[in-house]
Amino acid sequence: MARPTTFVGIQISPISFVDEGVDAVLDTLQRRIGINVLMIGTISWLGLKVGRRISHALEGFPDHGVAAPYAMKGGAYVRVRDSYYARTAIRGFRSPDPELGDRDILDMVIPAARARGMRIMPEFMEPLFKYAGHGATADVEVEGLKACMEVDLDGQRTEEPCTNHPDYRGWWHGLIAEHANEYDIDGIMWCNERNSPLDRMMQGQKPGCFCVHCVDQARGRGIAVPAVRAAFAEVWKFFAAARAGTRFVDGSFVEFLRVLLRHPEILIWERFWLERSKDLDRELYAIAKAAPRDLSFGLNVWNRNHFNPVRKAQWSWAEQTAYCDWVKPITYQHQAGGIFATEMQHFARSVLSDVAAADFVPAIARILGLDEAPIDRVIQTGMDPDTYVFGQCADTVRGVEGRVPVYMGIGVDAPRTRADQAVCTPDIVRRSVLATYRAGGQGVVFSPNYAGMNLSTLDGGARALEELGHKPTGG
Repeated sequence: MARPTTFVGIQISPISFVDEGVDAVLDTLQRRIGINVLMIGTISWLGLKVGRRISHALEGFPDHGVAAPYAMKGGAYVRVRDSYYARTAIRGFRSPDPELGDRDILDMVIPAARARGMRIMPEFMEPLFKYAGHGATADVEVEGLKACMEVDLDGQRTEEPCTNHPDYRGWWHGLIAEHANEYDIDGIMWCNERNSPLDRMMQGQKPGCFCVHCVDQARGRGIAVPAVRAAFAEVWKFFAAARAGTRFVDGSFVEFLRVLLRHPEILIWERFWLERSKDLDRELYAIAKAAPRDLSFGLNVWNRNHFNPVRKAQWSWAEQTAYCDWVKPITYQHQAGGIFATEMQHFARSVLSDVAAADFVPAIARILGLDEAPIDRVIQTGMDPDTYVFGQCADTVRGVEGRVPVYMGIGVDAPRTRADQAVCTPDIVRRSVLATYRAGGQGVVFSPNYAGMNLSTLDGGARALEELGHKPTGG
C-alpha cells in the first residue's frame, strides 16, 4: 500500500483550547493521534463549529474537556480590524463569550503550533446562522445583519442572509482578507452549504431570493424577473400540493416534469443562483491567493452533493478544482445513513410522492454509486467505510482528474440525533482512514469538531496511520 502524505487535519473549536489549555491540546493531538493541521473555527454562531458537543443530551460528554453545556453566544473569536470591513455595514460581531474574553484564538494557538511544526488553516462555513442540527444560537445580535436577509417569492423576509447582498458579501470578503493578511496561517478551508431555489422547494420552503440586489443583478444578465416569479408561483403550487398529499392524474414525477417544461424560467433562475453562489467561492479563493504569504485554499464539500443527484449535477468536481487547492468531501459514515434518509424523504414528499421509498431509493442509490443498507435500516447501520468512504474517495479522485489532492473528511463522533442511530466506533474511524488511502486519497481531516469527539474514538484513526507506516509528528 502506498505511503500516505502528511496531511492529517482536525477541525477544532476555540473553546477546547480554553477548556484544556493550548499546550495540552496540541500535545495530545500531535503525539497521540498524529495531527499536523489544525482547522480552527474562528467565526460562527453554530455550536458544531465553535462550541462543545452539541448532542450531549443524547450522547453524554466526551472523554476530555469540560463535561458541561456551553452557553455559547457565537461570533468572531479573533480580533476585528475595522479597516477590512469598510465595504459592509455589518458591525459588532466579536464574540461576547466570557470564556475567551478579549483574547484572539489564533494569537493564542499559532505560536505553540509553530513550535511543534503544526500547520493552521482556519475553517469557515456558510451559513453561519440558524442552521438546523448544528447547535445554532437562537438570538443573533449583529449590527447591519437584518438588512441583509433574503426575500422569498411572496416578498417576505426570511431568517437567512442573502449572499448576493453587497453588505453580506463584502463582510465575507473582509473576513477572509483579514485572516489571510493578518495571521501566520497556512491556508483556509471554506464550506458552502446553501440551498438553491429548486432545492428549497423540494424541502417545503418557498423559493428566493428576490431582494432588490438579486433582482437587479438578474436584470443585468437579461433575465425577465416578472416571468421568473410567475413561473415560480406555478411550480411552487405543485410542490405545495405534492407535500399536502395531492394525487396527480399522471403521477407526481410526470406532473413535475410537466410543470417544469411549462415554466422553464425557474431553471434560468436556478442557474443564475448557482453561478452567483459559485462566484462567492471564486471570490474568496482569489482573496486568499492574493495574500502576501502562499496560502492553500481548500473546499469542505457538503455530503448532500453526493446524496442528491440534482446537487451532484450542479457541483462537479472538475469545475470546483478551478478555485481550490484541495478538496475535502464530507463522509461522516455513522451519521450518513440519517443524512441520506432525510434526502430521500425530500424526494418522497415531492417529485416522487406516489412511489414507495423501497422502490425508488435503490435506483437513486445506484445512480449515485452507493451500495449501502436498505432505506429502512440505513439510519441504524450507518454507512460502511469500506464501501461508502472508499467509494466517495475513489469518485472524488477520479472527478478531480489529478488537479488537486483529496483529503477525506472522516466523521469522528459526528452528532447523532436519535437513540437508534448508528454509533461511531474506533474501528469505523480506523477503516475510514485505511479506505481513504486505498482509494487514492492523500490525507484526512477528522471532523466535525474535536470538542465533540472521544479521544478513544480518535485512537482508531491513529492506529490506521500507524498501520500505514505514517503517523506524523510535525508539519
